[in-house]
Amino acid sequence: MAEATQKAPQKAALEDVMVAMDVVDTLRHQQGIAERELNNHARRERLLKRLKDMYVAQGIDVPEAVLLEGIAALEEERFRYTPVERSWRTKLAELWVSRKRWGRPIGFLSVIGAALWAVYFVLEILPQRQLADSLPLDVRQTLKVIEGQAKNPAIVPQAQQLANAALSSLRRDDVEEARSQLHSLQDIAERLSQDFVIRIVSRPNENSAVWRIPPGNTQARNYYLIVEAVDRNNRVVEINVINEEDNKAERKKTWGLRVSEETFYKIASDKQDDGIIQRNKVGVKRAGYLKPEFSVPTTGATITEW
Repeated sequence: MAEATQKAPQKAALEDVMVAMDVVDTLRHQQGIAERELNNHARRERLLKRLKDMYVAQGIDVPEAVLLEGIAALEEERFRYTPVERSWRTKLAELWVSRKRWGRPIGFLSVIGAALWAVYFVLEILPQRQLADSLPLDVRQTLKVIEGQAKNPAIVPQAQQLANAALSSLRRDDVEEARSQLHSLQDIAERLSQDFVIRIVSRPNENSAVWRIPPGNTQARNYYLIVEAVDRNNRVVEINVINEEDNKAERKKTWGLRVSEETFYKIASDKQDDGIIQRNKVGVKRAGYLKPEFSVPTTGATITEW
């Protein structure tokens, strides 16, 4: 019973507050009346009577003290809502409250973005890192091969210079430049390992020699023997050839070797006799050397198309 006696006033007080808030709300909706009636004491009395009549008409019995409390609350703006000044904190709070609206699309896009990044990392970044990690070893191993193969002493310093440049590029994190220098080293190693004979192509329906007008000089002619590289097993091998007309390198099995006009016509005459070139061997490339040795006068210039 004691607990019930203690709780009853709290309940009544809460109800009175709620009614007072309702009174304030009513007065706000009747703003014109409130402004006229609150100017002096006599008008406050009339306002109090009007409020009583309004609640009685609604069948609500509101004590006079509660009505007076509501009028006082309106005057003091006790229950008036004052919006919080907008700042980055309020904007952040609004964003958090509205997260259900934007959270799923943003989450979905985040998942897609993460998946795309993972694919890019696996296909692009990871191979580059692995390449960068393996490049120093590849450079040193290729240099070691060159040092073991080279029979011309001048080749080794050239290769060491390339290797040092590649390692220097890696220290600058320039992987592409280091890879290019490694390719140059590997090209030297490949050329040193090659061992073949260079012979003139002498087959039916195939050119054995051609002449061309060089770019930029229509009054001149350049003469070429069409040749191929044949290894010790009599197999035609593919080698790297640079076209002197556009300076592009290609892997070719046959190419044009530039010779003098006299050599050109001598070979042409030899083939015209019986369709066979008797002396078709024009050079030899020995292992351990970069360049072939030729048995005919030549500049060493080559073409890949004719």
